[in-house]
Amino acid sequence: MDFTFILVLLTIFTGLFSIIKINKPILIQISEFSSSIFPILFVVLLIRSFFIEPYKIPSGSMIPTLMIGDFILVDKNIYGYKIPLTNITIIDNEEPKRGDVVVFKYPENKKINYIKRVVALPGDQIIYKDKTIFVNGIEYTRTDIRHNFDPIEIADGTVSLERIGNKEYLVLNQKDSSFNFRYTVPMDTYFVMGDNRDNSNDSRFWGPVPKENLVGKAFYIWMFWNFDSFYSFSDRVGTHIE
Repeated sequence: MDFTFILVLLTIFTGLFSIIKINKPILIQISEFSSSIFPILFVVLLIRSFFIEPYKIPSGSMIPTLMIGDFILVDKNIYGYKIPLTNITIIDNEEPKRGDVVVFKYPENKKINYIKRVVALPGDQIIYKDKTIFVNGIEYTRTDIRHNFDPIEIADGTVSLERIGNKEYLVLNQKDSSFNFRYTVPMDTYFVMGDNRDNSNDSRFWGPVPKENLVGKAFYIWMFWNFDSFYSFSDRVGTHIE
């Protein structure tokens, strides 16, 4: 069951019990407990719904930017304020930019949250050829770099610094042949890809992300928990997500 849904129910129930006064010992105890915990739940609900929400990275589709076991913080209001448990935006804010790392509701199953990088905006024409992205004729340049990432995760791939405008970030490409394509992004949707380019289930396979599915922008790694990982706590925690 969705944690936000549980949090909403608990907040409602504790709020109701905190104002209901029935002169029975057990109900008095419940009312007193509800009165003490309701403010905490209410503040947590507000923060998670409108400001910041934590997520855990469960897969390697965003390697080398994000690793399995990273816990990230997501800015919930950067793309607009939504009613909790819905995709209804009540106040608009910024529009996503090329290069943003976004959390969104998976278009084929909105109960699942995905995280990918925005590579093309509404109306853009994107060409993917020989592992290189071109948007509206402008190349996303890549420069191969030396790295100290887990050699097992990187395998025989190459880590590169990819640039578009003043935005730059790391991507991973394997030696497999490229899945080339040309596509025009429909209005009110965003084309997203994983930074682990050859191991990511993204817009290349199921299409663009509708604007209403956007949850927020990932910006910070606040915790790391993976005993089987090549990386230590200090390697990951405190990293800003580019």
